[in-house]
Amino acid sequence: MKAHQPEKQIPKIINLPKHLGIIMDGNGRWAKLRGKRRIFGHEAGVLKAKEIVENSVRLEIEALTLYAFSSENWKRPTKEVNGLMRLFERTIKKYIGLLTDNNVRFRQVGNKAMLPKSLVRKLEQVEAITSENSGLRLTMALGYGSRQDIVRGILNIIKDLDDGKINKNQIDELTLSRHLAFSDLPNLDLIIRTSGETRVSNFMLW
Repeated sequence: MKAHQPEKQIPKIINLPKHLGIIMDGNGRWAKLRGKRRIFGHEAGVLKAKEIVENSVRLEIEALTLYAFSSENWKRPTKEVNGLMRLFERTIKKYIGLLTDNNVRFRQVGNKAMLPKSLVRKLEQVEAITSENSGLRLTMALGYGSRQDIVRGILNIIKDLDDGKINKNQIDELTLSRHLAFSDLPNLDLIIRTSGETRVSNFMLW
């Protein structure tokens, strides 16, 4: 299932971002304005995310990160959270073929311990299946928060100090960068928040 040809020709872009970040926001409000349940908006968001992945493949963008569920989103109503978890699992299962056919390498970042076990199994399955792919590097941020990621990175540096792997004189900005979840990806060139808001909401603050 290769990325299909768009109805309209994508204009030629000279300076493409190496790493594009999408803060997926506003789906629930979009649905509410149309008299629909919030999950209807999230399902529509999935279809847009699919288009973004396909266009990223077509434009040969190196890395794409979808900020789909933040650490703060756990505070949402339980019914909505459970619906989102089921939607994530269905979506990943449905689009495995899209990823493999288009040479996309997939991974998840965020606190797996908070996610349903069935979802974690599916995430790890897709990560394994696509691990040797060399095209678009697609990251799904689920249960992710940049502040928590920075704290985790600092704790890992402290552990390396205790284990004698590094000394304090070696610690600099690059040291912390290497201990963060996105250490293997280029720096973000462009962030798009789909709701039109301008807040980054705890997304890749470093």
